[in-house]
Amino acid sequence: MNVAMTLRRFGMRPVLLSTIGQDDEGNALIAAARNLGLETDYIYRSGDLPTDRYMAVEGANGLIAAIADAHSLEAAGDKILLPLADGRLGSKSAPYEGAVALDGNLTEALLAEIATSPLFARADLRVAPASPGKAERLQPLLAMRNATIYLNLEEAGLLCQASFANTSEAARALLDRGAARALVTDRGKAAALACPDGIITADPPAVLVTRVTGAGDTFMAAHIAADTRGDTRTEALINALQAAANYVSGDVPS
Repeated sequence: MNVAMTLRRFGMRPVLLSTIGQDDEGNALIAAARNLGLETDYIYRSGDLPTDRYMAVEGANGLIAAIADAHSLEAAGDKILLPLADGRLGSKSAPYEGAVALDGNLTEALLAEIATSPLFARADLRVAPASPGKAERLQPLLAMRNATIYLNLEEAGLLCQASFANTSEAARALLDRGAARALVTDRGKAAALACPDGIITADPPAVLVTRVTGAGDTFMAAHIAADTRGDTRTEALINALQAAANYVSGDVPS
């Protein structure tokens, strides 16, 4: 949702693929998403599964704790991907060719299935783990040559089972483990973009942090938007860092 809202602010019209219950909370969420200009017609609306919830507790020093209840999403499984298979957004013979933002809240089994699925063979796949605890779920996706992996330094260490002094080291290690392209952030320190042509780094703007939940999603979405409009790799990284800085400073709505 954070990724979609940021993409919308950059003039794109994202389509949401997920599962949302037919309960009051789900209906309110669908209405809110539509009011923001997000496409909700392809969401799997289950009559048996309740709408999932997310709660974050933040303090003056940043995120204290967060709990994501994704039981319904996990139970729905590949039903959320049906629009990519039945011809509405794509099919096995004519796979979807646009950008896909994918997060690690899906089950390990479904992520592994996506890694070899023809439905994603031509997509510009952008992948983030959703939380450090789910970073290792992304392992099967590292081999996808059309995937860009977005991680913070902690998540990169968990995925690579190593410790890194900085984002450049982490990004290089992700390439060594098979990633085609990787972006690694480290809060207010330099971020790194790694691809076979080399590693680019940039420092985020110094701002007063008023919130952190959603910062990584904002960075990812802003980078997708920058790539889509044709920014150079350096420009895209700098612009994504600026968008994330604006978000954590409270200069854009949540």
